[in-house]
Amino acid sequence: MTANYKFGRFELSPATRQLLVDDQPAALGARAFDVLRALIERRERLVTKEELLDLAWPGLVVEENNLQVQVSALRKILGNDAIATVAGKGYRFSWPIESTSLRQTPHPSDIAPPTPATAVPSIAVLPFVNTSDDVSNEYFADGLAEELLNVLSKIRGLRVASRTSAFSFKGAKVDIPTMAQKLNVATILEGSVRKAGNRVRISAQLIHVATDSHLWSATYDRQLEDIFAVQDDIARSVVKELRLALLEEKPGADAIAAVTAEVHAAARGRGEIAEAYRLYLQANFHHDRLTPEDFAIAIDAYREALKLEPNYALAWTGLSIAYAHHTGQGWPGTSFDEGFRLAREAAEKAIQLAPDLAESHNAMGVIHYTIDWNWKGAEASFARALELAPSNVLVLRNAAELQRALGRHDEAIALLRQAIEFDPLSGVVYRYLARSYIAAARLDEAQAAIRKSIELSPRAGFGHYYHSEICRAQGRLDEALEAAKREIHNTFRLLALVNVYHAQGRHAESDAALKEIIDTDADKAAFQIAEVFAYRDDRDQAFAWLERAYTRRDAGMNLLRSSPSMRGLHGDARWRPFLEKVGLGD
Repeated sequence: MTANYKFGRFELSPATRQLLVDDQPAALGARAFDVLRALIERRERLVTKEELLDLAWPGLVVEENNLQVQVSALRKILGNDAIATVAGKGYRFSWPIESTSLRQTPHPSDIAPPTPATAVPSIAVLPFVNTSDDVSNEYFADGLAEELLNVLSKIRGLRVASRTSAFSFKGAKVDIPTMAQKLNVATILEGSVRKAGNRVRISAQLIHVATDSHLWSATYDRQLEDIFAVQDDIARSVVKELRLALLEEKPGADAIAAVTAEVHAAARGRGEIAEAYRLYLQANFHHDRLTPEDFAIAIDAYREALKLEPNYALAWTGLSIAYAHHTGQGWPGTSFDEGFRLAREAAEKAIQLAPDLAESHNAMGVIHYTIDWNWKGAEASFARALELAPSNVLVLRNAAELQRALGRHDEAIALLRQAIEFDPLSGVVYRYLARSYIAAARLDEAQAAIRKSIELSPRAGFGHYYHSEICRAQGRLDEALEAAKREIHNTFRLLALVNVYHAQGRHAESDAALKEIIDTDADKAAFQIAEVFAYRDDRDQAFAWLERAYTRRDAGMNLLRSSPSMRGLHGDARWRPFLEKVGLGD
């Protein structure tokens, strides 16, 4: 976990990217934060202007007055004597650091308010409205908005609400100020798409919520082949206008060139053939539906796109994740070995084509984590992906799951709290947070997180299962039973019932539910069955099912070290050798 720096009334938290004043977040922009952190971490010496520019604006050419603006903003908060100017050379942090500490993550209901929307340039990209005569073109409108969101999320110093949260307002009759408040953003990008054959008409407008004014708007009538130029123009215009309106950066030639370079870098991995792009958007649309049938359609569409454009790195990453998920779920279409071989080959191809693409490293991290049990390889892949795209919620979630698997619960929780900053309306992220709190034996916080998850996604699977498990661990068995009965995922409903019935002493009913799982789902739920026997303290059966899960490369094996149910096995002589066999012995 990253140390915090405390000085007087102030505390700098690198993990949450916040400056606290009397334990309350200060309104501090991303560039100013980077400048302050650089000065504090190098407080024993002078830091030159050139070094600060490289640290706060990596890879960009910016004018020196931008640095002066950030230093001035810091002095307004800290006081003029906090940062000393060494004339003609640079700056030095003047105050002593009283202590460094690791802040404890608070209860979810008491989490400090998120970074104010006005503190950092922030935006939500709403799903574009499909105004085509053909409703089946909805995938194209959604996909165009999502691709713009993905590009903007890679622009340094810009906080972008995640797709899950932004798209939760699709079709809802909610006014712009309400959406902005829920998403914690200062600006909204909305638009519409009309597609007819090979022609597209795209309208977009950037709204400054506080003033209810349009910062920028444009309409494009183009051929489909021009779609990439349109996307880039929208992204450039949005970044330029946000920096002008919210950061007061001067729109000089250097600034415009810098924005163009940033957008170009953020769009890496994208294809160049319009039809391949259309197929890619179609694949993503079906990928998100999470059904066996839709995944099969997505895999076919990714492959068709790659036939047209073999060097389409993003399509390779999509194909890799689709194969990994499809195979991991045990859905028909490919064998276990074949499915993961194809997933690995697709991830390797993506990295070969675009080594600086965050999605490529995330895809390889998934392979290392779920199949290879190559924990160091997974950590390196996710770290590289986060370096390239620090606000990518999917990567933050995957990196957190890895930390949980390794028993680093504080680190997992910190990553998930970062994810919530970008995805505040995601029931999935809150469910992941609840799981990490469970692993850390912080049950009250787990209860708050899972209730929030269910509130945000009441019809999603797994939420009631974890609610039941938390209540059972807290001794609230009647509530645990009611939660178990509400779980919509059949196997996990049965698993929750097995455990609650056992805790209530209703052993016949517990055994009957367990038998149903074994009869119908033994191949896909071997690890969970091992958890049941471990909870019952039937160690021989627990290890027998663990061996079965090991042989089948069961994805649940990632939970081995962090599973509360497995704690009863920790004193068994077989536990340590088994951990070492899957590389978790350290």
